[in-house]
Parts: sequence; structure tokens; C-alpha cells
Amino acid sequence: MHKPTPISGFPEWLPAQRLEEQRFLDTIRQVYELYGYTSLETSAVERVEVLQAKGEVDKEIYGLGRLRGQTNRWELALHFDLTVPLARYVAQNYGDLTFPFKRYQIQKVWRGERPQEGRFREFYQADVDVIAEERLPLHFDAEMPALIHDLFQRLGIRALLRLNNRKVLKGYYEGLGLAEERVPEVLREVDKLEKIGPDAVRRTLEESGLDSTLASRCLELSTLKGTGPDVIRRARALGVRHPVLEEGLEELAFVATELSHLPADQVIFDLGIVRGLDYYTGTIYETTLPEHPGLGSICSGGRYENLASEFINRKLPGVGISIGLSRLLAHLFGSGTLASTRQTPTEVLVLWPSAELRQACRDIAGRLREAGVPTEIFHEPLALKKQIRYADRKGIPYVLFPYHWTPEEDLVEIKQLASGEQEELPLGTWCARRRPSA
Repeated sequence: MHKPTPISGFPEWLPAQRLEEQRFLDTIRQVYELYGYTSLETSAVERVEVLQAKGEVDKEIYGLGRLRGQTNRWELALHFDLTVPLARYVAQNYGDLTFPFKRYQIQKVWRGERPQEGRFREFYQADVDVIAEERLPLHFDAEMPALIHDLFQRLGIRALLRLNNRKVLKGYYEGLGLAEERVPEVLREVDKLEKIGPDAVRRTLEESGLDSTLASRCLELSTLKGTGPDVIRRARALGVRHPVLEEGLEELAFVATELSHLPADQVIFDLGIVRGLDYYTGTIYETTLPEHPGLGSICSGGRYENLASEFINRKLPGVGISIGLSRLLAHLFGSGTLASTRQTPTEVLVLWPSAELRQACRDIAGRLREAGVPTEIFHEPLALKKQIRYADRKGIPYVLFPYHWTPEEDLVEIKQLASGEQEELPLGTWCARRRPSA
């Protein structure tokens, strides 16, 4: 006999946790659609050359061993994110899509991670992107954080959205006299600020050949954070001038104006954000939970100028943001922040007091389900105390006594377990009362 043990990096939730995951998934889907984004699901499997289009990612890929080619190399593999599949999909279906193409995608992805806290090999991502032809209006750069703020509000989670613009960083460094080819290297080091601190980053920059004054000036910009107008004013006060820097600051100013209706303590313009991926070219986002500083970013993204250049000879700029849902949920469950006492979506348990009431139980359950109320009938006529205990253990909020019900009288007794309140009333009346929340 084999003892069942979990596979590291592949999370499995208990019923109550799974209900919370489904609530999150439903809310994310609802908000994405409220903003006009259409659902997309691509195959879990992609060609390896497609997955490698954005760089060497062999360590990330789960190849499908049964589907090796004649060269004994993987031909197909599980997708490790949803951005590369989107690029392939847009190129493949270019003639059938209406641009701007607004899509959301909520799927599991697989990554060859070393399992550790907050890192999984199989996990849900919830992506939302908009792709345009030739030119993408800056309006969408502001829509992304507005959408995410709305989403977390509905989930009851206080999130901090931080914004920057890669043009600000690039233009500032070049304005300091840094050669264009050195900018990506500096960006990669500055991206480590929150992990290793400014002193360690400064030492690394100096070791790479920057003199101490230039290294310090590179880091000056990254200390600026606050409201959009304040950060832009302070960035210009640093005295660096460059056309790309000015373009980035103007774009930030537009986004700040568009987001001025959101709480200033929940939408921060932070010029220390870099986003390490080189394909980001403009506005960038990171989202953290202030009450959980050790968690890091749980939602990030940005603007890119050419999503599908590896697959089609068209300029297709886009902007998007991705929620690491499984990582977020794992932390909320582990910290006790998110807990549910319900193990089932059932709202009403119809008690089965005796064999002769079985038909009445069926009829009542049918009426409740017609009204959209998730309903169970207890599975055998045991003592009512045991039936009610079953409902209580599963977190079912109501139990229904069918003693006096007939199709003509329609009277039932319903008890709310949390409060102990019990009332007798027509079943139709109770169904009408529950229908708005069903």
C-alpha cells in the first residue's frame, strides 16, 4: 500500500479553499468582462520553438516526452505563461480579429520552478491585455490599473498599485551620459533594489564600470515616489534632460490625470519600479499588498511595442497585466487572511425526517433549484440532530423542515444556523427573498 503524499509545487486546495478560489475566479472574470474584454483560452500545449520565441527558457519548459520529434528533442511543451500563446494566437488569427483586440485569459500554466514558498510548478494566471495595430492609445495604459483597483476592491483586498514608465528610466540614464547599450544592464541591476538594497546595487554598478557619482545619480531617480504630479515635478528637478525622458514623463502625466479619481494612497507613482523583462517599453505596473510586505508583487505588467514580431510582419503594440492567482491565494490561506467556513456552495439543506416525506423533500428541492438556490436533500432519514450537524460542519447556512409542506399550503420551516432564527412561511416567499443574492 502506497502512502499518498502531495507533489511539491502542484497545489491542491481543500473544499473550503476551492470555493474561495472559485469566488476569486468568478470575480476576476466578471470585472474583466465589465471593461469589455473577451474570454480567450488557448491550448495548454505549444510548439517549443513558439515558447522559445522570446528568449532561452529551457529551464522553464515542461516538455511532453511522448511527443519528441525525429531529432529526439521536444517538439511540444506545456505553456509557461499566457503572453507567448497570446502572441502566437494574434498572429495566427490576425485576419479574423477586430483591433484593438481586448482579451482576458484565466488558465493554468506550468513552470520548471524549484518549489518553494510562493513558487509553484502549476498555477493559475489571470491575464488581461489589449492589442492594437500600429498605434495603441495611451488611454489603455490608464485603464489597466483602474480595472485592477476595481477588481481588488470587489475582492475585499487592499492593494497598492505602483506605476512607472520605462521611457523615464531609459531617457534619464541616457541623459546622464550612459551609452544606450549599457542601459539594459543598469536596468537589470536597479531592478534588484528592493531585494538587496541601494548600497549593494551601487557597488554592483561601480564594479561594472560606472564611477561612483554616476552610480549614485542613477539611483537618485529610483527614490522618487508619490502622486503623479509630485513625482514628475521632482524628476524634472533632478536637472537631467533627454527627449525619451520627457516623453516618458508626459505619458506618466496623462496616466496620472486619468487615474486622479482613485485613492492617492492606493495608486502610487514609483520611479524605482523597473520590471526586469526587456520587452516592456512604456508604462509598467506592480501591485503589492501593504499588509503583506514579504509577499512581493502579485500583479504586474506593462506596455510592449511589438507583441508578435516573431510570428507576423506587423506592428502590434499592446499593454497588459497579469495576476499570479495561485501564489496570492496560497499566501492568503497560509496567513489566515482568507478563511471560509463553507465547504460547499449549498445554501439550503432540506432535512429528511421520515421515509414518507421523501417526495415532499424532492418537490421542495426542485422549487428551490428553480429559484436559483443551491440545495441538497439529506441522504437518509436519520435523527434530525445528525442531519443538522452535517449542515453545520459543511457551513450550509440554512436547514429546511418539510413537515407541513403540501403543494396547496406551500408552508415550510426554515432555520438559519448561525443565528438560530427559525420561521414558518410560504416557500415561494422565501425563494423570492433569496433570489437577488442567488
